[in-house]
Amino acid sequence: MIDGKKIALVLAESLKKEFSLLYDSCGVKAKMAVFCFNDDSASDIYIKAQSKLAGYLGVEYQLFKLNQEFDLSGLKQKFSDLNSDSDIDGVVVMQPLADSFDFRSLLLDMDPAKDIEGIHPINLGNLISSELTSISPTAAAVMNILNSCVDDYVGSEVVIIGHSHIVGKPLAMLLADKLTTVTLCNIGTSKVNRLEEHVRRADILVVAVGKPELVKGEWIKEGAIVVDVGINKVGSNIVGDVEFEEAKKRASYITPVPAGVGPITTVMLMKNLLLAFKKKHNTRV
Repeated sequence: MIDGKKIALVLAESLKKEFSLLYDSCGVKAKMAVFCFNDDSASDIYIKAQSKLAGYLGVEYQLFKLNQEFDLSGLKQKFSDLNSDSDIDGVVVMQPLADSFDFRSLLLDMDPAKDIEGIHPINLGNLISSELTSISPTAAAVMNILNSCVDDYVGSEVVIIGHSHIVGKPLAMLLADKLTTVTLCNIGTSKVNRLEEHVRRADILVVAVGKPELVKGEWIKEGAIVVDVGINKVGSNIVGDVEFEEAKKRASYITPVPAGVGPITTVMLMKNLLLAFKKKHNTRV
């Protein structure tokens, strides 16, 4: 069992020391702005984790919700103002967005240097060319977990379910650079009923879809590493995209939900903020 909370605590303690040193050196705290447009249970969980960790690290955290303060035009203006505010080091746009809102136009308006989620086209382009700058925190969290489990990636069969620009796509590029063989599954894979086929041969399986227990435990290859990124609310419970109880009988390593990938993702977001802050202040402290 991979204890994401334990890993995150160790990483957060190290980050706190770095943020403290930067404050002593620069005399200012790192500051981030978060925009949320929809009420979404997974987003709410992530926002609470961000806010709590920011407080622990000494980071100034501002949250803006559409349904609390602004109409759409007002929020766009607020985003523009904060995006150009020299005091803001990082900007996060929580998804999903309202259907009427053009996420791409908002993203293109963002300063790539403040994109601590690693989703701006420039940052994604750097990832494609193996020039790592701001990496998606979720993809970075998955890599952190895998690096703790895998001694040699070469030739491993990796199956990623979900091809989003915040998990599947960047993760596929990161793992391809490790000389693995990557299969990126999506809704088309399910439509032709081949998802089980791909899962069964995976040495490393990463699932990031947002569908409760989509992957059946009996599909898991004996000894596989299973990283479940999904966060789904079912009644009063939080479950992942993998049928956990059965999968853990077959996997060599597996992340639980909650307390698996999520806590590490939040720390990786703050690590990106730290790097953005360092770059802005041109310091290596």
